[in-house]
Amino acid sequence: MNTIGIIPARYDSTRFPGKPLIKIGGKTMIRRVYERCTLSLNNVIVATDDNRIRKEVENFGGYVIMTSHDHKSGTDRCAEAVTLYQKSFNELVDVVINIQGDEPFLDPAILSHLSKSFINPEIRISTFVKKISSEDDIFDPNLSKVVFDKNGMALYFSRSPIPYVSNIEKTKWAVEYPFYKHIGIYAFRKEVLMELTQLPFSSLELAESLEQNRWLENGYRIHVEETQHESISIDIPEDLEKINNINLI
Repeated sequence: MNTIGIIPARYDSTRFPGKPLIKIGGKTMIRRVYERCTLSLNNVIVATDDNRIRKEVENFGGYVIMTSHDHKSGTDRCAEAVTLYQKSFNELVDVVINIQGDEPFLDPAILSHLSKSFINPEIRISTFVKKISSEDDIFDPNLSKVVFDKNGMALYFSRSPIPYVSNIEKTKWAVEYPFYKHIGIYAFRKEVLMELTQLPFSSLELAESLEQNRWLENGYRIHVEETQHESISIDIPEDLEKINNINLI
């Protein structure tokens, strides 16, 4: 099974322009993410629309593909990148892992685990969740929460706390009920990825600003597995303080 990891990277982030090129401990963020990925994947690509990012990836010896500036999501950018990759190398890809470019301390083991999950022929999309232990995280709209069935298939993703726990004070929700946050790394069978990019925007996707709800609304099943790895993403400049405070560099 041929698995490829793709890191969508754009320069014009609304909340943090130029984010892939910020320096963290002497290395750019995109380099840190790329190097972590190569510890578990043989094929890793940065997909970008910006020449500054392209030059940086080439300078540290990474592989980069230039993609359209018009993509609305990282998923769309991944789809174009894997198409170009297959044409360039005359090589078919079975599984595509969409890797967030703002997690410089990504655990490489979860990428291997995602790839291996596709040994099960019924899995078409796979991702990770982590149990929430902080009350603040439950009510943080910047964190996507997820509920799933007994077979590990996602039922719904929301920025709101889900589920609503009746007859219990909200301050006790974190200890009285298991809440899970979504770890935003996806793996797809290649043909499924291509199908997803052809779907029109859906009402739940637009309401929550979460594209995975579009997939659920169209009948696609998303397999979730629990991880203990703590995801540390750099969304805004202030997030850099988190790294310094917990001595990760």
